[in-house]
Amino acid sequence: MQPVKENIKYENPLLSLKIWQVSRDTEGFINWHYHPECEILLVQSGEMDVDVGDETYHLASGDVVLVGSSQLHRDRSYDRALEYIVLQFDLQSFFDQSTIPYLQYFNETKVPLSSMNYIFKENEEARAAAFECIRQIHEEAQQKESGYELAVNLLIKKLLLLLIRNDSKGLLAGQDRMERIRLKPVLDFVETKIDERIAVEDACRLANMSYYYFVKFFKKIMGLSFTEYVNFRKIKRAEQLLLTRDLSVSEVGDQIGMANMAHFYKMFKRFNGCSPKEFQRKMLEWGRATV
Repeated sequence: MQPVKENIKYENPLLSLKIWQVSRDTEGFINWHYHPECEILLVQSGEMDVDVGDETYHLASGDVVLVGSSQLHRDRSYDRALEYIVLQFDLQSFFDQSTIPYLQYFNETKVPLSSMNYIFKENEEARAAAFECIRQIHEEAQQKESGYELAVNLLIKKLLLLLIRNDSKGLLAGQDRMERIRLKPVLDFVETKIDERIAVEDACRLANMSYYYFVKFFKKIMGLSFTEYVNFRKIKRAEQLLLTRDLSVSEVGDQIGMANMAHFYKMFKRFNGCSPKEFQRKMLEWGRATV
């Protein structure tokens, strides 16, 4: 049977995640599937197997398993009293200007995130901490108290920090550390010039690399091309402006250096699945629904 690409629909436009509880009272498979979002499964009761690529993880109550972006996975249950929580989130969306250098730790160009499951297997304290983070995210998403978006953002970041600090094998922090340091001036340059046209040639000069070497180097370290990265950061800035400033869509495009509206709309839809206007409308509707 062909693997299925799953389309994840976020409930809250402020949060690029989906979390829900599953209760299964029958044995069986959920077939192979994948999605750009990372996924974490947390077993509350019962037992299940999760296949991630060629690896199989047997999970019982209290266990956690991590699936990386676009990794093929499936699960099967043997227990008639199985309950678990599924958390799916767009990892990139949880990085801002102050934390963007750490995005490089999770680019998966060399190490799939599922490789980090050794932490949950070997480190009981880290597993319990991850379990509690996910439980709290689910509780916040269920109760939706004022400011819960902030709480969820903090908890996602806490999960990522937990992985970095408990990575005793150095699979994340040890990847090309000196090479990542070479890119910091380029990343800082992008943030300071986010409202202008940012040319690859300028970044090449800043990194003291030839054009050919730089584009390969950046893609290898960051997991996306320099142009993709710049567009990603510009759209993140556009989202902030749409939510916090009384500006028209064209004015927002000017503010992020995308005066060409067709290009701005195309990039915005690529990262959000909707136009800037639709994004604003969803935000207004969400705001009214949660008041």
